[in-house]
Amino acid sequence: MELPIDAALPALRAALAAHPAVVLQAPPGAGKTTRVPLALLDADWLGGRAIVMLEPRRLAARAAATRMSTLLGEAPGGRVGYRVRFEQRVSRATRVEVVTEGILTRRLQADPALDGVGLVIFDEFHERSLHADLALALARDAQLGLREDLKLLVMSATLDGTRIAALLGDAPIVASAGRAHPVELRYLAREPADTVAEAVARGVLAELREHPDGGDVLAFLPGGGEIRRAQALIAEHAPALAVLPLYGELGQAEQQRALDPDPDGRRKVVLATPIAETSLTIPGVDTVIDGGWTRVPRFDPVSGLTRLETVRVSRAAAEQRAGRAGRLGPGRCLRLWTEATQRTLAPYTVPEILEADLAPLALELALWGAGAATLTWLDPPNPGALAQAHELLGALGALDGDGRISAAGRRLAALGVHPRLGHLLLRGVADGQATLACELAALLEERDVLRGEAARSADLGLRVEALRAFAARGRQAARDFGADTAACTRAAQAARAYRQRLDVAPDDGAGAHVDPQALAALVAAAYPERVARRRDGAVDRYQLAGGRGARLREGDPLAGSDWLAVAALDAGHTEARIFLAAPLELAGVEAALAGRIEELATVRWDEREQAVLARRERRLGELLLGTQPLARVDPARLRAAMRSGVERLGLDALPWTPALRDWQARVLSLRAWDVGGDWPDVADAALAASLDDWLEPCLDGITRREHLARLDLAAILQARLPWPARQRLDALAPTHLEVPSGSRLRLAYAADGAPPVLAVKLQELFGLADTPCIADGRVAVTLHLLSPAQRPIQVTQDLRGFWDRTYPEVRKELKGRYPRHPWPDDPWSATPTRRAKPRG
Repeated sequence: MELPIDAALPALRAALAAHPAVVLQAPPGAGKTTRVPLALLDADWLGGRAIVMLEPRRLAARAAATRMSTLLGEAPGGRVGYRVRFEQRVSRATRVEVVTEGILTRRLQADPALDGVGLVIFDEFHERSLHADLALALARDAQLGLREDLKLLVMSATLDGTRIAALLGDAPIVASAGRAHPVELRYLAREPADTVAEAVARGVLAELREHPDGGDVLAFLPGGGEIRRAQALIAEHAPALAVLPLYGELGQAEQQRALDPDPDGRRKVVLATPIAETSLTIPGVDTVIDGGWTRVPRFDPVSGLTRLETVRVSRAAAEQRAGRAGRLGPGRCLRLWTEATQRTLAPYTVPEILEADLAPLALELALWGAGAATLTWLDPPNPGALAQAHELLGALGALDGDGRISAAGRRLAALGVHPRLGHLLLRGVADGQATLACELAALLEERDVLRGEAARSADLGLRVEALRAFAARGRQAARDFGADTAACTRAAQAARAYRQRLDVAPDDGAGAHVDPQALAALVAAAYPERVARRRDGAVDRYQLAGGRGARLREGDPLAGSDWLAVAALDAGHTEARIFLAAPLELAGVEAALAGRIEELATVRWDEREQAVLARRERRLGELLLGTQPLARVDPARLRAAMRSGVERLGLDALPWTPALRDWQARVLSLRAWDVGGDWPDVADAALAASLDDWLEPCLDGITRREHLARLDLAAILQARLPWPARQRLDALAPTHLEVPSGSRLRLAYAADGAPPVLAVKLQELFGLADTPCIADGRVAVTLHLLSPAQRPIQVTQDLRGFWDRTYPEVRKELKGRYPRHPWPDDPWSATPTRRAKPRG
């Protein structure tokens, strides 16, 4: 069958003959995956060497190799073979090798020159997997430094080819025509109000009614949970259909069943995750129902945790999905969103390198002997995530003090798993728990083997027991545990592969019983910052050694355990949710993580005790394992801790008096009025910011809140004034003023520099013409003139104006109300008094 890519093959062959790297842009359905490798096998520049093609997904790698083998009239393993995780079909005759899941990276690390390989193809590079980005960076580095004759071909359906070409030294771009057959696109009139599973099920059933004689249907959903719900809804309304799931966690036989025609000739509905977006042709499919959502991991470098988020697909991904309908003939694609929403979609999927846990990448770069900055990237790794990855590798002993890979790091890299799991495997061998370590690593790398109600418990021990029951007694024994047999099959296969890599016999004493402390110790070794201690007074809430809070599901049998070794949890928003853990004892914590436990002599302020505590503490990160009082403590540390306590308590905790607050206001007033002299800032904010300067030296013997009452705060603060300022303070800002009646009245100062206030009975000022002033006559006092009942009559800084203009009206109004008090016609000549007239 002729495919659109065929017309571009001559130009592609010529470009590769003349250039070390080429970019091939070919839209979905062009046929690039299976046509290109075979078309290049006889190229002169290849010289009989092999072609290695990187596929981002295992299912697509098998399917591509199988299709190419069929075109050659062979079975996989002949001239075309494949290597995927735990499976390979290759031979000495293999010239085209389809690989995935880090296998190309492992090959580059073992043989940077790639002897015997003439061309590396990066298929479906628009998916931007972390493995693909890393493999391209390493292959380009090898090409530039070791193998000028090595050719690189990057193939993409939807990615911006110009960016890739620039990355590869202005490589030429060869373009192919579009998909083989047209696809009719349809949208909804309004956004669906129900769940994505319900919307997909409704869309599938509507398509079946509208086109009863149509072909098979491929529907896209975010994950296995949504697929199972949609499958149940469709089967309920259309029981005659073959409704089949397709996602990565299924066994190979179940995946193949979704790809093959139905043996009973029924119309087929395949419910798939993004596993079916690219490099995959499902015979018979002419209709795509796109739910419009995908699930992506988002790594938080601060917490070191990953959160799964369900997000809208990109326009590029939607284009890929629609292309599945036109692979073998004209097709239809129903997008379960509106055309308005389509215009808001991101153009491309966010590259995994910008959002993933970069610990595996950092380990590979250390093994390669190059920093991230020395390699070429389409998008450089996230600096925060890379720094967190280096910190983790250092904690696992994979890097030395200079950041170079250690002997332990080389052993970790050789295992080909996440550094945490590699550390777990090596720890298991060292502790005589190799079989348990292999089982545990397999369980943690795969999706949870338990399903339904059984999965509500986070207990990892149940998973190990289910896996051992499956291995010893078969599928029904696994089902008795509530386990998924396909998941158990994958985990058992992975555990066998790990035992082979570690050269561990399968019968090293592991029985049905699982030693919970040995299990927890292995988990703690791989995830030391996730060791968790139950919070006081709580049943299911924990604090992690890394500092975060975490919580078990309500009713989890592990609730109430004092300590947990946590293997899987999400990043959460306020608290992480614990998915997989093992109960641990304090002795187990200390044995498993002895090298990470710190002994610290701490002197700190304790909020609950309201006191300075001086203790010798044993800590695992943020978790306190034990404590005892310190016999001898440096007085400077005690003072600093008490100063920290005052910072938290606030300045009001100090023994202020009204007179001292008045002193503070007087000094601040003179500072604000800029009266000659050195008037320091003694406002609360300035004092709080300089506690170490003026208060800390005075805190000898002060270790509790109640001890603060012993401080002579007035003397401490007044010492902040230079001696000349202390001598002039009372003269410039007196505490009292004497008025004509002979009374000595207090002045009220404000810290903001407003004029001080003198509250005085009107009769005590008879004969006084001018408003009193202070600060060498610069600042007029604000007079609050009071009635005999001590109520303000007038507020003024113009006493003369008051007598002239306002007093007559005041006299007229108040004379009858207060007859025993003098109200002379002439206040200038009246005798000032603070007393009323005697009765009678």
